Order: sequence, then C-alpha cells, then structure tokens
Amino acid sequence: MNFKENIDPSKLPQHIAIIMDGNGRWAKKQGLMRVKGHEKGTKAVREVVEGCAEIGIKNLTLYAFSTENWNRPKIEVDTLMKLLVSSLKKEIKTLQDNDISLNAIGCLDNLPTKAHRELQEVIEKTSGNKKMILTLALSYGSREELTSMVKEISEKVSAGEIFSKDIDESVINKHLYTRNLPDVDLVIRTSGEQRISNFLLWQIAYAELYFSEILWPDYRRDDLYEAIYNYQNRERRFGKTSEQLS
Repeated sequence: MNFKENIDPSKLPQHIAIIMDGNGRWAKKQGLMRVKGHEKGTKAVREVVEGCAEIGIKNLTLYAFSTENWNRPKIEVDTLMKLLVSSLKKEIKTLQDNDISLNAIGCLDNLPTKAHRELQEVIEKTSGNKKMILTLALSYGSREELTSMVKEISEKVSAGEIFSKDIDESVINKHLYTRNLPDVDLVIRTSGEQRISNFLLWQIAYAELYFSEILWPDYRRDDLYEAIYNYQNRERRFGKTSEQLS
C-alpha cells in the first residue's frame, strides 16, 4: 500500500514527536559498537525530517538526548555530542533547502561548549524559515521541565506578578520549554518499546501513540507515512463520545 498517496492533507497532525529508539540494538545486531548505531541513525533523521516537510507537517520534535542519557558510558556520551556537532554542520543545507527552522528544548546549558555553540548558530541561521519547526529535545526530561515550570510560576506568585487564582493551563503552557509549540498530536516510538520515557508528559495528554517494531537506523519516510495514515484512521474523541463527534 502506498501510504503517502492515501494520507489526507486536510487531516495532518500539527505536531509529531518521535522517540528515536533502537540505535544500540541495531549496532549489536550488526556486530558493531553502539556508537555506529547512532551514526547510522542520522540517516533516519534526515529521512523523517524531509518526509515531514514534503507532506506539510508544521512541527516535528525529536527526542535526541534525555537527561538520563548523561549516565551512559562517557565514550558514548562524548561520541553523541561530537555527532550532534557534525550533524548540525551537515544538515544545515537540508534545513535551508526545506525552509525549516531549528529549535531546541531542554537543559541546553549542560551541553558541551562546542555543541551548544554550534546548536545556537544553526538556530540563528534558520530562524527566518517558515515551512516547519524542527525541535531537538536535548538534555531533556519532562519531569525536570515541569519542576522548572512550577518554580518559575511560584517565584512570580511570590513577587506578585501572578495571582495563584489565575493559574490555568494557558499559564502553565507559557512557562514550559514548548511555549511556542502546539500540543503533540502523534507520538511515534521505534524499536518495539512501548513507554514514554519522560518525554513531553504534559504536551502529549491527548496525543495518539504509535509504536513501531523498526529499529531507528532502519526507519524511513514510508514508515513515517504509515504512522500518519494510521493516525488519520483513528477516532480522536478528547473525552467526548463517538455520537457527539458525529
């Protein structure tokens, strides 16, 4: 089945978030070091980014490095940071050619200086692009984000800038890393694992979850289109009944 041809362009998810899982297992199956899986995974990133831009997705967020990933072996973390820098340099042409602006969320100050500098440079160079926003979640953890949000709002309440009675969902949204992004409509996780792993817990409250058995380095745009087609054939009720929707 050609999933792309069967996608309804009027019912596209406004925001897709992807947990890119399976790089290490892919490498192990090939008899390679884990870092080789991460290197191979950059091709899947390009495929998915270009695939989203091709059909008109406005927002794509990729879970690139979690707060927990800092606990991995140092050689793997160092390699991932070097890979981030090299990938940003290589992919800026892809971003510019596809009119994509780069965004990043997470504890970015924890990134090595070179990686942080390269990231900010690409964000600035692509800031005028309008077709799609590509957000990288780097040194990101949803619980840390929510904790930071609570602290920031609490400080504003103490300072008299916000009254506690006025705190609602919109106020919370304005104090999250994703304040300029819409809620997530579709979450995709590769490699067969079926968990959220501390990713955008507030933002995915009503998202559709799609789990793929494919290891991330083997993921291609046709797999993305299959996930979107599946999404479009689900009934999203947001607490209502089917009868109310019809």
